[in-house]
Amino acid sequence: MQKEIIKKHTKIVATLGPASETVEILENMIRAGLNVARFNFSHGEYEWHERVMQNVRTAAKNVGVPVAILADLQGPRVRTHMEKELKIEQGETVRIFDVSYDDAKIKKNAQDEKVIVLDCPEIIKELSIGNEILIEDGLMKVRIVDIVEGYAIADVIDGGLVKNHKGINIPDARIPLPTVTKKDYDDLAFALAHDVDFVAMSFVRDGQDIVDLRKHMKKIIVDDMQLPKIVSKIECKEALNNLDGILRATDAVMIARGDLGIEANPSRITILEKDILKKSISHLRPVIVATQMLASMEHNARPTRAEVADVTNAVADHTDAVMLSGESSMGKYPVESVRTMAQVASETEISPYDDVLEAMSLTFSSEEVNVAHATYDFSRELDAQAIVIFSESGYTARLLSHFRPDQTILVATNNQKTYNQLALAWGVHSFLFVGENSRRECIDKTIEEAKDRGLLHTQDLVITVLGSTKAGKKLELTGTRIV
Repeated sequence: MQKEIIKKHTKIVATLGPASETVEILENMIRAGLNVARFNFSHGEYEWHERVMQNVRTAAKNVGVPVAILADLQGPRVRTHMEKELKIEQGETVRIFDVSYDDAKIKKNAQDEKVIVLDCPEIIKELSIGNEILIEDGLMKVRIVDIVEGYAIADVIDGGLVKNHKGINIPDARIPLPTVTKKDYDDLAFALAHDVDFVAMSFVRDGQDIVDLRKHMKKIIVDDMQLPKIVSKIECKEALNNLDGILRATDAVMIARGDLGIEANPSRITILEKDILKKSISHLRPVIVATQMLASMEHNARPTRAEVADVTNAVADHTDAVMLSGESSMGKYPVESVRTMAQVASETEISPYDDVLEAMSLTFSSEEVNVAHATYDFSRELDAQAIVIFSESGYTARLLSHFRPDQTILVATNNQKTYNQLALAWGVHSFLFVGENSRRECIDKTIEEAKDRGLLHTQDLVITVLGSTKAGKKLELTGTRIV
């Protein structure tokens, strides 16, 4: 077990790939501050995912801290379907077909006109005059000026080279694909069989999408305590319009700024990020801020000043986690990227710009909320160094995390799934005790292990939480000096 943990509250999610697949690299990433390993199911074979998932678990065990595994489903992505590359220029007119149109007629049109084919059947029926089609992360843009039987005519606004299998965004059209595709269900079955901790749902449109996915998972995993938590990716206009319903249904949120910045006005992306963060936190939903946070570190050992500012702003806005994508999966510096992100988070958290002057509000109240709030107030009054609790499901720990206390939150649990899933909760360090230990014994052992890890020191004042206000049980909050 490692003797020292990176001292930060904000968690780090890192996408894994060829640059970060070995046990040795993963151990170094964990020591640098990695908390959640993201597997992008848009890429990679099952054999690779299985092998690297096992490497993550081995590395986490070797280092002695929990690392959650997040399976990110691809979702209903529309792509180009081109036999050969096509150069389009501003001011030109192109014809847009989908794969349900007769292939011979498409080829005949392509002899005289510039033709772009989309791989989504029947999508032309969903388009309207004025719709903009954005190609390859918005590098190219065409605007529909007419709809003819079976195809659309569009003016080229921003030109470029249209390649095969590149992503398409149509911000104001409903894509005629289910939110969870056949590929997603296959990937989900694999992920559940390999006991992942989180499932990220791409292109969520409304709360019902999440309800349906959870129902499907419950058919496979009956025990609610063993279900992966659902992370809803906010990346399309429909999600923004239905955000409240999504927040009520989901377990966590990822602000996927790549597609969101294409679908929405890019000049508003930071404002949208702040709005989603604020609403998500008030609904007790952990938040991951994602996409291009340290993008230059794919190739450079140091980030740009703008990237440091980007991470700093997200941390100061109290996000639960920040995420690396290509930096950690394909880049030259996966360990350095994690360490840089951790250092930025740590420096921000000790600055006055990250201060929480009073407990952040929630959209609901309950006895559990009152317990967490009382614990938060008590720890502030005594100026304690840490709060130690027992939490079987992790719910109490997440409540306490929501209030963003200055104190380190140490959580004892007897559930492996909870132990892993708390890796995403802001400020929480979890400890696993499987067996017949009482809650008091688990808390005492947590304090001893925290001392070994350097999280607690002799003469530190810790608040321990036992009991409950429910079922007539008395809540016990105790301040204790570490000896």
